[in-house]
Amino acid sequence: MTTLTDEQRDFVDAVTDFCRREVGDRDRWLKLTDGGREPHNAELYGKLADLGWLGVAVPEEYGGAGQGMVDLVLLLETTAYWQLPIGGFATSAITAASYQKFGTEQQKRRVLGDFLRGRVLAVSMSEPGAGSDVAGLTCKAERHGDGWLINGQKTWCSNAHIADHILLVARTSTDGGRHDGLTMFSVPAGVDGLTVHGIETMGGREVNDLYFTDCLLPEDAVVGEVGQGWRQLMAGLNLERMILAAMMLGTARRAFDDTVAYVSERRQFGRPVGSFQALRHRIADHATELECTRLLVYDVARKIDQNPERMLPREASMAKLKATEVAKAMALDGMQMMGGYGYATEYGMERLLRSTVVSTVYGGTSEIQRDIIGKTYGL
Repeated sequence: MTTLTDEQRDFVDAVTDFCRREVGDRDRWLKLTDGGREPHNAELYGKLADLGWLGVAVPEEYGGAGQGMVDLVLLLETTAYWQLPIGGFATSAITAASYQKFGTEQQKRRVLGDFLRGRVLAVSMSEPGAGSDVAGLTCKAERHGDGWLINGQKTWCSNAHIADHILLVARTSTDGGRHDGLTMFSVPAGVDGLTVHGIETMGGREVNDLYFTDCLLPEDAVVGEVGQGWRQLMAGLNLERMILAAMMLGTARRAFDDTVAYVSERRQFGRPVGSFQALRHRIADHATELECTRLLVYDVARKIDQNPERMLPREASMAKLKATEVAKAMALDGMQMMGGYGYATEYGMERLLRSTVVSTVYGGTSEIQRDIIGKTYGL
């Protein structure tokens, strides 16, 4: 573990104890996730809320703990390592940050308050024709009397089916450049004109299609400024990428530890398979990659804490790219080293592989992260 304060070590110990107690074995995890189909357990999430941990990066003035990015990374890495089924936390933290930065005082009190009490938040950007190209959004928001009328389809919206609030990014104008004319709206769950359809995935029920049909929102549903949605989205990229990097760092550590435990015990040809040079060297390479990833993720987290308003497109993209690719490689190689047992659900490596494979896609694909990094060098 990188250098931590005594308070941070105590925090990690407390989170670890909680995870061991609540989901310390496979049978318990299966019960909490309905056999692996539900990545989010509301009861368990509520316990985290009661402990005050959901508000680790929310300012004290809004009821949070105001601990900063390093502490958020510690929480995410630890809960991901123990595979705590709180799939709604990542999108909730990302969405809450947007309300915190750009919402009205009333929006902040309502939405951040719900978040801290254990409610799930979601953000809806992607569309069938606009994934990596966010500027290509066409879901339309038009002024209608004293409010806004929303029409269009969104897709791949994580946790919309369990969210109390959805932060929608829609097009309010076609004037100006491609990145102009986008606006954020606060959409309450169950509002008339919104239909949510689940998309079945390898990871269970995680993402959804959203259909807006003459969905009427009041004027005060706007979050931030009309037409400034792109700028507001860019302001939250540090947080989104660091949340994903922290989760995959924890998942990669779990895949590594499970692999080492297996190859240390599994015997073939009269000795542990991990003692063979082919596997021993692969373990050494993965250990080195994990250490590099940990140092990178925490270094970027500390830079953000030093200046929370500073944009770090290169560093945050590097952290997301490195952590997700390392996690995917570790889980895939872990399955290979475990042989047939890596493919069996009994050992859990296949579950880790499923969760890591998609990590290089959501939150900006690895290709997009590389493109961003390249552009910061003037390329």
